[in-house]
Amino acid sequence: MSQLFSPISLGKLTLENRIAIAPMCQYSADHGNATAWHRIHLGHLALSGAGLLIIEAAAIEAAGRITPQDLGLWNDETEQALGSVLKDVRQHSSMPIGIQLAHAGRKASTDVPWRGGGFLQPEAGGWQTSAPSGVPFNQTDATPVALTKARIEEIKQSFVDSAIRADRLGLDLIEVHAAHGYLLHQFLSPLSNQRDDVYGGSLENRMRLTLEIFREVRRAFPANKPVGVRISATDWVEGGWDVEQSIALSQALEAEGCAYIHVSSGGLSPAQQIKVGPNYQVPFAAAIKKAVTIPVIAVGMITEPEQAEAVLVEQQADMVALARGMLYDPRWPWHAAAKLGAKVHAPEQYWRCEPHEVKGLFKQ
Repeated sequence: MSQLFSPISLGKLTLENRIAIAPMCQYSADHGNATAWHRIHLGHLALSGAGLLIIEAAAIEAAGRITPQDLGLWNDETEQALGSVLKDVRQHSSMPIGIQLAHAGRKASTDVPWRGGGFLQPEAGGWQTSAPSGVPFNQTDATPVALTKARIEEIKQSFVDSAIRADRLGLDLIEVHAAHGYLLHQFLSPLSNQRDDVYGGSLENRMRLTLEIFREVRRAFPANKPVGVRISATDWVEGGWDVEQSIALSQALEAEGCAYIHVSSGGLSPAQQIKVGPNYQVPFAAAIKKAVTIPVIAVGMITEPEQAEAVLVEQQADMVALARGMLYDPRWPWHAAAKLGAKVHAPEQYWRCEPHEVKGLFKQ
């Protein structure tokens, strides 16, 4: 039996296979509100046959958006807009759906990627950013305001409030975003965190906010629904956040009841030197998997079914997540099941498209 198409449990949530659709920012919201684009985008991904769909990073406050077009989950309006989308998606898919909760910190107030992604000044629709310390991401960016302890408490509460909204929407899972150079990653890395209080300096202090937010989100979200964390295993910069520190964080999160660790890398510094290639981030997941007992999700140019299967067979990870590859081929799980001799769920409206040579591919 294919390992990729074997079931797995994240906490008390059982998935029918080990393929996750990773969160992918769409930069298509209207003041944080999900739009028709999200209905189409999430709708077709929910028909893909993957075991889990994680909705893109949703800002826990307006100032935490990466761009003005980011999805949000910070007030009644954003909750209702996403709820409308989810209502339609669920009419035609039983796939478990989670959401990633995030704050961009110093990487907020930028333009959308297809317009260059540069920092937006207030006159261009941007806003004042905040961070652990007054250190900008790029030298040409405006200097972020170092967060006071009062503002840190507000942000912690906003994560909790968004988690409560996620539960009201019936979402099955929450992923706390502590990767890709956004706010929690900024606190973790000594390159961006130059504080001299309880949130800076030692590894224990730099991990403090991520652990506090995880703990409070876990407390606010129903116990039968998993809460996981996405991390960047390394900054790819000498003297920055690295795999050894990621292992320490993962072990601390496991002790707090974290359901899984989703392992990515980079995003904190423009000085990063990344050697990109197939499976380039899988070794990070493998190192963390050896140090924890909770499931570990691997990502990073995993494009072929046999490649994904090998990651699991070789016990480098417990699941794989696809992002760009799923956009390129939204039926990737169907094609993977066909290659690996497995079965997958598909909507009955599509059953007749099953190729003759793989009859029996669709579960009925």
